Amino acid sequence: MKIEIWSDYVCPFCYIGKRKLEVALDEIRGKDLIEVEFKSYQLDPDTPKYSGQNFYESMGVKFGGADKAKQMMGSIVQQAKEVGLEFNFETMKPTNTFDAHRMTKFAKVHGKDAVLAEKLLYANFTQSKDVGNEEILVELAVEAGLSREEALAVVSNSEAYADEVRADIEEAKQLGVTGVPFFVFNRKYAISGAQPPEAFRQALEKVLEEEQNVSPFENLATDGGSDTTCADGSCAVPTDTNAE
Repeated sequence: MKIEIWSDYVCPFCYIGKRKLEVALDEIRGKDLIEVEFKSYQLDPDTPKYSGQNFYESMGVKFGGADKAKQMMGSIVQQAKEVGLEFNFETMKPTNTFDAHRMTKFAKVHGKDAVLAEKLLYANFTQSKDVGNEEILVELAVEAGLSREEALAVVSNSEAYADEVRADIEEAKQLGVTGVPFFVFNRKYAISGAQPPEAFRQALEKVLEEEQNVSPFENLATDGGSDTTCADGSCAVPTDTNAE
C-alpha cells in the first residue's frame, strides 16, 4: 500500500492529521510494508520569509484581527494536546515553506523524508524555529541523518528540487485538492483533513483487504495458450491442424 500525504509545514492540522494517521498505523498488521510519501503543498505561496512578525498579527490579516486569530488557535492547541502534541503559537514564526519542501525532496532521495518531515513540523509548532531559515533547515537535515555539505548546497541553490515541489503542487490541483492535509491511499481512496484515527484505520483496512483479495488475471486466450508457451526450460510445439 502507498499513502501520499499533501501537507504544509505551517498547517497545524497537517501535524495533527499526521499523528492521527500514525495512531491508526500502529493498530495495523504489516505497517512496515506500507509506503508513506510526503507531497508538497503551500497554503500561501506569497507568505514572506520570517522577519520578526508576530504570529497572531500575521494570521489576523486572514481571520479578522489578532484577537480573533488567537481565539481560533486556542481550539487547535487543545486538539493537538489530545494526540500528544504541544503547539506554541505565541512564539511561532510565520514564514514561507518553499525551501523546507525543497529540503524534504532532497531528503526523499536519501530515504529520510519522513524523518525530516517530522522534524520540520516539530521545529515549527513546538520549538518555534524558523523553518524558512537556511541555517535551521541545514541543522534539521543533519539531525535527520543527511550530509551537511549536501544540505548546504541545496539551500544555497534556489532551484534545487524546486521543480519537484512545483510538480507536487500542480498534481494536487489536478486531483482537486483545495486544502490540506490530504491523504491518498493507493490512488483510489482519499481522506481530507485531520480525521479521527478510526477513519484512517477503516481506510487502511479497506485497502489492505482489497490488496489481499486481488483476483488472478483472467486468461483471454481462446484456447488457454497451453500449446504456445514455454515453461520449465522447454516449449510446447503447437499441433498443425492443417496437416493431412
